[in-house]
Amino acid sequence: MSTDLSNLTNLDGFIGACLVDSESGMMLASEDGNGILDLETAGAANMEVVRAKNAAMQSLGLEDRIEDIMISLGSQIHLIRPLASNPDVFIYVALDRAKANLGMARLKVRETEGTLKV
Repeated sequence: MSTDLSNLTNLDGFIGACLVDSESGMMLASEDGNGILDLETAGAANMEVVRAKNAAMQSLGLEDRIEDIMISLGSQIHLIRPLASNPDVFIYVALDRAKANLGMARLKVRETEGTLKV
């Protein structure tokens, strides 16, 4: 099992990241940037976002998978990316919107996903 998220800390505007089991809401790994976000609570809460999107896709008869979900808040950007190798686990990343580069963040999260083994 490899759950190293440390390379995400190099993202501009990094606030925090965690790896979450979407069935239980349990955090499997985390990297805390500045302590302003309770990653355990955020991960568990975003489990509901993933579940809701999966239910919506099922209701619509879409036979597809979530690549990533972006939530833009006034001051933050949150990225959620289920693992292609295990869609029951997702990466959650929070960034300071004023400092973040969304394109680079999506690329880095996708790269990190490729290194994880859960």
